[in-house]
Amino acid sequence: MSENISVLGLGLMGTALAASLIEAGHHVTVWNRTPAKADPLVARGATLAATPAQAVEASSLVIVCLLDYPSVFEVLQDAPLAGRVVANLTTGRPAEAPEMAAWVGERGGEYLDGGIMAVPQMIAQPGALILYSGSRPAFERYEQAFGAMAAARYTGEDTGTASLLDLAMLTGMYGQMAGALEALALVRSAKYPLMEFTTELLIPWINAMSAQLPRWVADIEAGDYRTEVSNLEINRVGMENLVRAFEEQGVKPDLLLPMKTVIDRRVARGLAHEGLSGLVEEL
Repeated sequence: MSENISVLGLGLMGTALAASLIEAGHHVTVWNRTPAKADPLVARGATLAATPAQAVEASSLVIVCLLDYPSVFEVLQDAPLAGRVVANLTTGRPAEAPEMAAWVGERGGEYLDGGIMAVPQMIAQPGALILYSGSRPAFERYEQAFGAMAAARYTGEDTGTASLLDLAMLTGMYGQMAGALEALALVRSAKYPLMEFTTELLIPWINAMSAQLPRWVADIEAGDYRTEVSNLEINRVGMENLVRAFEEQGVKPDLLLPMKTVIDRRVARGLAHEGLSGLVEEL
């Protein structure tokens, strides 16, 4: 079913979102501080609004993708929000979402907060995901339209949930990247072929270790961190060995050191018998 949808903010992500909605057959109105950025979308059938208020007035669903939450407040300040659903896909923090939801509600609108788990090139492609939290009726009303941009997952009525899960997933990504970069730096120091190491050794190993996460989750939920495999003392000694090897190879272990610090602290508490999952208590 075709919807009237406005997209405010035409950076790389906003442009990709608007293009996917046009491709799905929706009537799309766009606004951007620099109007020329809308030209390719207008050529594909979008309508360019002169002001944010005009863009909001044109549609019952308003998708916002700007730099930060202060930008969203500024852009929507004079917009007629009554009777409209605002889906804010701007990256922010969980604490910012309730304030935005209340502000939109005071103006007669419904609010959804979102977390985009994709880069612009992934929008409308398999694997793209957008998390939503806030008004369930609003999500259900426009779930089909949201699905044109990416797989849409509703995470609950607490408006901060989508942002929190977004940041948690980014945290997992950055942790994985940190380990991979340290590994590549170490391998490069020995002039071993990086692509061979990555595709034949590192990726299969990371995948195998990721498969252990559900068992860790069970430990964390039970609060039972006893282990019959590598306990924290073994990992403490292993980290010492890693850091020394890095130094001998002339590689900085900077991305590993924070985890080593947490392991050392947990062992110092007399909990060397636990598994790595017990580190969640230190955090």
